[in-house]
Amino acid sequence: MFMRVDQLQAELPAPKAADPNAAAALQELLGGKYGEMSTLGNYMFQSFNFRSKSKLRPFYSLVASITAEELGHVELVSNGVAMLANGPDMPDGDAGDGGDISGAPFKDMTDIRLAASFLSGGGGAMPVNSNGVSWNNDFITTTGNIVFDLLHNFHLECGARLHKLRVYETVTDPTGREVCGYLLVRGSVHAHAYALALKKITGVEIEKFLPCPNIPLANIPEAQKYLDEGSHRRLYTWSPNDYKEIAGIWSNDEVALPDDPPGELEVVEGMPDGGKIHQLVGVPSAFTPDYAPEEMFEIAQKLYKKSL
Repeated sequence: MFMRVDQLQAELPAPKAADPNAAAALQELLGGKYGEMSTLGNYMFQSFNFRSKSKLRPFYSLVASITAEELGHVELVSNGVAMLANGPDMPDGDAGDGGDISGAPFKDMTDIRLAASFLSGGGGAMPVNSNGVSWNNDFITTTGNIVFDLLHNFHLECGARLHKLRVYETVTDPTGREVCGYLLVRGSVHAHAYALALKKITGVEIEKFLPCPNIPLANIPEAQKYLDEGSHRRLYTWSPNDYKEIAGIWSNDEVALPDDPPGELEVVEGMPDGGKIHQLVGVPSAFTPDYAPEEMFEIAQKLYKKSL
C-alpha cells in the first residue's frame, strides 16, 4: 500500500511570471513517452506482477521502492506545470466574484500552446504530453522477465534524462528549471540502480554505458545543491520497514558515477525531507474553486475547527 505525505520531494521556487507555454513544455515530463507517468506505470505494474518475490527480494524491492518515488515525481511535475501556467499568486485573488466576465478575461488563452489546460483543466496539469496528446498504457512494459524488464527500465530512465535536458534547455523560469534539475539527478540515480541490478544478474557491466546519454550534471546549475547534499548517491526505501534489501544492489561497496561527486552509494530508510506544496490561489472567473467562493471558505473553516 502507499502512504501519502503532504509535501513535494523538492522545494520549488515561485515562478517569476505566468508562462503557459513553458508549462506546456513541462507537460512532456509528465505525459510524454518518457515522462513520469510512464516511469510510474512501468515500475508500478512490474512490481505488482513481479514473480518469485521472496526469492528475488532485492530486485523486487528495487522496483517497488522506485515506484513510490515516481509517484512523488508525478506530483512534483504536476505542481511545476500548474505554477508556471498560473504565475505568482495574486493576493486575495480568490476573494469576491470573477467580476465582469463579458470582457473575456482569458482571451490570451487563444494564443497559448495548450489552451485545453485552461479551458478544461482550469490552469492545472493533465496526463498529456507537450502537444496535448494523452498519455496511454501502451507506454507500459511488464513482461514478467526480470532481465528484460530491468533493461527496459534502464532504457526508459536514459530516455527520460534526455527529454529532461531538452525541456531544461527550453524553459527559462526558475520553477521549470528546478523541476528539471532535481529530476535529472534522481533520474541518474534510477538509471544507475537498474544498471547495477543488471550487473548483479548478468555480470555485464552496463554501468559503463553511464551516463547515457552523456549529461554531466555539473553543467546543470540547478542540480548542484542536490549533488552537494549527496542525492546522487542515495536511494530511498520510501517505507519505514520494507524494501531494505535494495542495499544488496545499491551500496555494497558501489560508488557514485565518475562524473558525479565521489562517494559510496547509500540506502536511506524512509524518504527525503522534501519541501512545501505551493498554494495555488483560486480564480473565481474560472470557477476555481467556484465563482463566488466566500461561502465555501466559511464552511471549510468551520470543518477545520471541528477537526482540531
